[in-house]
Formats: sequence, structure tokens, C-alpha cells
Amino acid sequence: MCPCRDLLDMVASKWTALAIGDLEDGPKRFGELKRRLDGISQKMLTQTLRTLERDGLITRTVYPSVPLRVEYELTELGRSVTAPLAALRVWAQQNYEAVAEARETFDSAAPVGLEPVS
Repeated sequence: MCPCRDLLDMVASKWTALAIGDLEDGPKRFGELKRRLDGISQKMLTQTLRTLERDGLITRTVYPSVPLRVEYELTELGRSVTAPLAALRVWAQQNYEAVAEARETFDSAAPVGLEPVS
């Protein structure tokens, strides 16, 4: 097994890719990220940010104010993954219709040859 598999799994995660993309233009607070990452739960955002911090892709800065202000920002390592993820986002945007059409064609076809080969 490839030793980098767990890293590839993490970076390829939908929420990881979206969070990194959202942090590309600068630091964000938790609430701002939650609003901008439509559909993410508070629990999933917390898990995603903790994973990114643990892996060295973001920093978490707590400012002593009332209420506490916490910001998340990409590290140099985190910025290094933005180009590959941006290329993947561009590919997805350019090919979404073709993939949707292929899915529709596949889903509407009669199931043939789906039996496992022994």
C-alpha cells in the first residue's frame, strides 16, 4: 500500500478541498467558513479544520477578546496544495455537464452483465 494513501484520502475529501479553496484568499473565522461552505455541519467543519491543523495545512489563531475570536489560515504547506486543488475544481466545472450526461445515460440503460464473474 502506498504510504501517502491517507494523505491523498484527506486531500481528496470534499470538505477538505472546499475548505482549503475558501481559505485561499485569506484567514477566515469558523462562522464565516460555515456560512460559505454550504451544507457542511458544524461537527464536520470542526473535524475538517482539526485534521487540516494536525496535518500542518492550516493554523488556528485565538485572539483574546470577548467573545474569543478564532481565525484559520493556510500555512505554506497548505498554500502548496491550492494549485492542484484549483486545477481539479476547474476540471469539475468544465466537465460537470458531460459527467451528468454520462450518469444519466448509464442510469437509464438496462442493467446488463452486472453479475459477478466467478
